[in-house]
Amino acid sequence: MPIPDQAQDAGLLAMLERAASIGVWRLDTAIGALHWSAQLAHLHGAPEGYAPAADPLLHFAAENKPKLTALLDACRREGEAFDEEAQIVRLDGRRAWVRVLGQAVRDTQGNIAAVQGAIQEIAPRGSRPDTLLRMGAALGSGEAFATVDCNGLYTYLNEEAERLLGADSRQLLGRRFWNSFQKTVRLRLEEQFRGACSGSKPLEFEELDARLARWFEVRGFPFAGGMAVHLRDVTSRRKSQEQLRLLEGSISRLNDIVIITEAGPFSEPGPRIVFVNEAFERRTGYSRDEVLGRSPRLLQGPNTQRRALDQIRVAMEEWRPARVDLINYRKNGEPYWVDLDVSPVWDKERKLTHWVAVGRDVTERKLAEEKIQHLAFYDALTKLPNRQLLMDRLHAALADPARPREGALMFIDLDNFKVLNDTLGHQKGDMLLQVVAERLRSCVAKGDTVARLGGDEFVILLENRGDKPLDPAKGARAVAERILAALGEPYVLPGYLHHSTCSIGVTLFGSGDRTVSELLKQADLAMYQAKSAGRNTVCFFDPEMQAVVTANATLAADLRQAWRENQFRVDYQPQVGPDGQMLGVEALLRWVHPHRGVVPPDQFIAAAEETSLIIPIGRWVLDQACAQLSAWERRPDRRHLSIAVNVSVRQFRDPEFVDQVMGVVEQWRVQPGKLKLELTESLLASGIEVTIAKMGSLKDMGVALSLDDFGIGYSSLSYLKRLPLDQLKIDREFVKDILTDANDAAIARTVINLAHSLDLEVIAEGVETEDQRDYLAQHGCHAYQGYLFCRPLPIEELESFIDGLTVEAEA
Repeated sequence: MPIPDQAQDAGLLAMLERAASIGVWRLDTAIGALHWSAQLAHLHGAPEGYAPAADPLLHFAAENKPKLTALLDACRREGEAFDEEAQIVRLDGRRAWVRVLGQAVRDTQGNIAAVQGAIQEIAPRGSRPDTLLRMGAALGSGEAFATVDCNGLYTYLNEEAERLLGADSRQLLGRRFWNSFQKTVRLRLEEQFRGACSGSKPLEFEELDARLARWFEVRGFPFAGGMAVHLRDVTSRRKSQEQLRLLEGSISRLNDIVIITEAGPFSEPGPRIVFVNEAFERRTGYSRDEVLGRSPRLLQGPNTQRRALDQIRVAMEEWRPARVDLINYRKNGEPYWVDLDVSPVWDKERKLTHWVAVGRDVTERKLAEEKIQHLAFYDALTKLPNRQLLMDRLHAALADPARPREGALMFIDLDNFKVLNDTLGHQKGDMLLQVVAERLRSCVAKGDTVARLGGDEFVILLENRGDKPLDPAKGARAVAERILAALGEPYVLPGYLHHSTCSIGVTLFGSGDRTVSELLKQADLAMYQAKSAGRNTVCFFDPEMQAVVTANATLAADLRQAWRENQFRVDYQPQVGPDGQMLGVEALLRWVHPHRGVVPPDQFIAAAEETSLIIPIGRWVLDQACAQLSAWERRPDRRHLSIAVNVSVRQFRDPEFVDQVMGVVEQWRVQPGKLKLELTESLLASGIEVTIAKMGSLKDMGVALSLDDFGIGYSSLSYLKRLPLDQLKIDREFVKDILTDANDAAIARTVINLAHSLDLEVIAEGVETEDQRDYLAQHGCHAYQGYLFCRPLPIEELESFIDGLTVEAEA
C-alpha cells in the first residue's frame, strides 16, 4: 500500500529536525496561538505536544529575554528577520545554547499574519562524543570556533577565531591552545583540558588572553579526535562586572540608601530589585535576600504620598530622573521620610538598562519642619489652628469669586472668663481653655476648622463641600446648639468645679464679594450682640448690626472732630425749692453739631465712653462748672447757688479722677460744697469697695454727692447705707406717670421715705406739671427740676432767667 505524499513529507521533516537537532515554531499574531514541533518540545525536555500558552520566549534565560523580546517585536511589527544565539532553560532546569531564527509570514494582502522560526541546539547532548556534529553545528553560527587534538594542538580555526586570537591559522595550527592565555593559568588549563578529554566532559572557563588585552569565554566539547572549542570575547562584560564590583563596594559603604532595579516593566508589579546596599538593610530592616527580585513597592504603606509616586511613575515612563520626598515603611511597620533621587542608567547604545534610586533618611529634618510648621500655624496651649492658619483657610474658601464656597463663620467667646483668671489664676484658666478646645472639636465634623484667636476667643469655620454637604444656616444652628450644651457642662478642674457658658456669633457666606476681614468683623459683631442679649446664646449677623456699628464709628469720628473743634457747650437747668426759689442748677453737656444742630447727651455719651473721650470731656465740664461757680461767688445774689455735674462710670473709675476734682476746685477757689457730683447707680454693679473709698475721699474734700436715677438700676440697700451721699434723685421715669401709675407713685414715695430715713436730701427731676410737684411735696419731696420751672439754658440765657426771678421776687 503506497504512503501518502503528505505523510511522507511530514516524516521526512521530522527526521531532518532530529538529525540537525532543530525544532520549529509558529506564532499566529491574530489569535496569539503558539505551535511547537515535537522536536522543539524534545529540545526543552518536554513531552510531545507541549507548547507554552502564547510566549515563545518563556523558556529562555532571563539575561537573553530583553534582546530577544526586542527582536521578536520588530519581526511582528516590521517583518525584520532575526538570527541570534541564546540559552534556553529546559524543564529539568539545565541550560543549553541554541541558535534562534525567526521570520515574518505575510498574508495575500502583505500583512504580517504570523512569525515562524527554528531553534537549533548548538551542541546537542544526544550526539555521540566521537562525531563532529557538535562542531558542524557551530561552523556556520558566526562565532569563533576551533578544534584541537587530544594533545591540545590547534587543528582548525575559523576566521572569527583568528580575529579574536590576533593571528591567522598558519601561525596557530600545531600550537597548544592554552598558550593563547596568560602564563599564570596555562598549567591549570592544561590539566582541565586533559581531564575533560579523558572523561568526555565539557570544558568551560573565562580567562585573559596571552596579550592580557581580552577576556575570552571558552566552551569545549570533546569528540573522538579531540575537542571542539567555542570562543567568545567577554571583555566588555568583565569590565562592566569589575566596575560593578567596584561600584558595589563603594555604594555598600554609603550611609544613603541605594536601590538598583531592572529597567521595566512600569506596570504591575513594576521593576524588580537587583541590588541594595548595606545602608538599605540597616535602615529598612530588610535583608538583601528578602528584597532581591521583588518590587520596591514593598516599602510603601498607608501614608505614602500618591502624588509623589505618580511623579516617579511619570518620570520613569519618560525615561528621565525624578526627585521627591516620600514616606516609606521599615520592615517593622515604622514610617520614615526619605529624600529619594531616581535616575535612569543607559548602556553604550543609549538603551535603558536599570534604574538607580538613592535615598537619604530625612525623618529628623521632616519632624523639625513639622514642629516649626506646627508652631507657626497652631496654638501652643490648645493645639488648635491659630489665627494665621484660620486666615489661610478663610482666604482659600473665598479665593475663587466665580465659584465661592458656602459656609458659616462662628465666633465663640467664653462668658466671664476673666473672673476665673482673676480669682483662681492663669494656670486654672489655661486648663479650662484646653478642655474647651477638646469640647469644641467634638462638636464639629471632620474637616471643619476649630481655631483659637487668643485669650478666650475661638472661631469655627464650617464649609459646604462635596464630601460633606452642608446647609450653612441649619448646620451652624445645629453646631451652635451642640456648643452651648457642651460648654455649659461643668468643668472639673484640680480642686475646683467650674461652671461656664459662652456667647456665639455667626455669619454666613457663599455669595457676594465680602472679604475675610468683613466676615471676621461680622461674626465678631454678632457675638457681641449675643453678649448684649444676656450671654449663653447664639446670634446670627444681620445688616442692621453693621448699620449700627457703622453709625457708631461715624459718631465716634465726629466726636473726636467735635472735641478738636470745640463744638461742645454746657447748658444749665435750674433746680428749685418749695417756694420756687433757685437752689442751684444741673450742668448739662450739649454738642452743637455744624449740620445736625444741638445733639442731646443720650445720643453721644455712650460713644464718648467707648472711645474714652468722656474723660477729657468730663474734665472740661468740671472746669466749666467750677469757673461758673467762681463767677457766681463774686455776686451776692447768686453766691448761694450750687452746680450739679453728671459723672459717668468710665470717668469716675479713672485713677486720676479724685485728683482732677481736687485740682479744679483749688484752681477756681470755689467752695467744695457748691459742687455736687451726680453719680449713677451703675457704679454699684462692681468694685463697690473702690467706689466707696473714692466717694469717701470726695466727701472729705467737702464735695456734695448725689445718686442720680435712683431706683432704675442696681440699688441695694445694704450698699446704699454705706455710701457717703448727700442726696437721692428720683428719676424722671417715675415722675412722668406718678399720678396715673400706682407703681411709679409707690416707688417715688419709697425713695422719699428712704432719703428721710437716711437723713438725705431728695430731689425729683422731670417735673412738668404743678400736680406732679404738689404730689411730691405732699409726700415730702421739696426740691424739683423740670420743664415746669425751666428748660436747660445756655449760660447767657440762664443769667437772664435768674435776673427775671429776682425782679419778680422784688415786685
